[in-house]
Amino acid sequence: MSKNILIKNNIKKKFYNNNLYLKDKKKINKIIKTIYNSFDTNKDTFHILSKKFELNINKIKLKRFDKYKTVVLIGMGGSILGAQAIYSFYKKKINKKFIFLNNLDQSKIEKVKKNINNKECLFIIISKSGNTLETLINVSLFKDKINNKNTIIITEKKESLLYNFAIDKNILQINHRNYIGGRYSVLSEVGMIPAHFMGLKINLFRKNLASFFLLKKNSLLIDSAAKLKQIYNSKKINTIIFLSYAPELNDFLYWCQQLLAESLGKKGKGILPIVSQAPKDHHSLLQLYLDGPKDKLFYIFSLKSNKNMYVNKNVFGDAFRFAENQKLSKVIEEQKNALTKSLRNKNIPYRDFKINKIEEETFGELFSYFISETALVGNLISVDPFNQPAVEEVKNLAKHYLS
Repeated sequence: MSKNILIKNNIKKKFYNNNLYLKDKKKINKIIKTIYNSFDTNKDTFHILSKKFELNINKIKLKRFDKYKTVVLIGMGGSILGAQAIYSFYKKKINKKFIFLNNLDQSKIEKVKKNINNKECLFIIISKSGNTLETLINVSLFKDKINNKNTIIITEKKESLLYNFAIDKNILQINHRNYIGGRYSVLSEVGMIPAHFMGLKINLFRKNLASFFLLKKNSLLIDSAAKLKQIYNSKKINTIIFLSYAPELNDFLYWCQQLLAESLGKKGKGILPIVSQAPKDHHSLLQLYLDGPKDKLFYIFSLKSNKNMYVNKNVFGDAFRFAENQKLSKVIEEQKNALTKSLRNKNIPYRDFKINKIEEETFGELFSYFISETALVGNLISVDPFNQPAVEEVKNLAKHYLS
């Protein structure tokens, strides 16, 4: 990884067999070399990390949509979580209002319909299959506001309800690559077109996607995949806690949650990923985290802050002097340091993710790292990280019950 992101694995040998770890490292190194050498030619998920991957973004065609001050994204799961993560991370530098419709939430839909002016609102509708039930229902509920002047549809160029809708209504349709699953698609048009309308530099998102595959820089990916493979196979760890000390990263962690759950939760395998917010959850869940069952792996996320909010002085007297005039960011950092110290003392495994800069390049690297690590772990534990058979079963049953 670059200097913008620091990742440390504090997973002690009691959680993995060292001989197997060393053997797996050699195996993973070969896999990484094979993947890296085929980035440019193979049309698969990893091609998204290649410099030869070309975004289907025609800025001339998109220019007519720049005037809209509000953007409503309609999608489910991987079709929308990545864009929402980007928006949350860069919200303060984005001048437009973004609304994300990613559920069948009647109260929210009523509020959005009441408050938006379709002359000032752009709709971006995303579904890989073009047949996602919830997405189609939400589109139908905005039928009176969606038209070919204010709407973009991203879906596969094939027979589907959404694709046919785009053709019938003469709405701009942008192709969703058929070889990229929804949860892996954030660095394609699915995430980059919303980022374009956020005013972000999409070329920077894609600037440094494969650096951790390079010789002398791939040690982190190899170390992580080798240890995680044993953790997943041993079943001693049941839960991954994404513990966030940066609210800007919360939606990114929900993207991670879907990525891990849907990619690796198969064949009786998988670890439940949970998003937890700190320091708030120090006062509700920390007792269980530290003194409950030792069946958790913590992914701790923090963000280097340049904000200058200070704790006021002369409020609570001498007993509060230790906190007076401290930066709020410093207080949060020391709470995180106290937590990691306690985890080490109790031999609880954790991984530390520290983000040093809020830049497009940083987020691109974060997305690509988790995409690559997850796909590698799936390969190592013998599950297909790119399908979702159980989800498809529920989708089909839901349609059957509605028929």
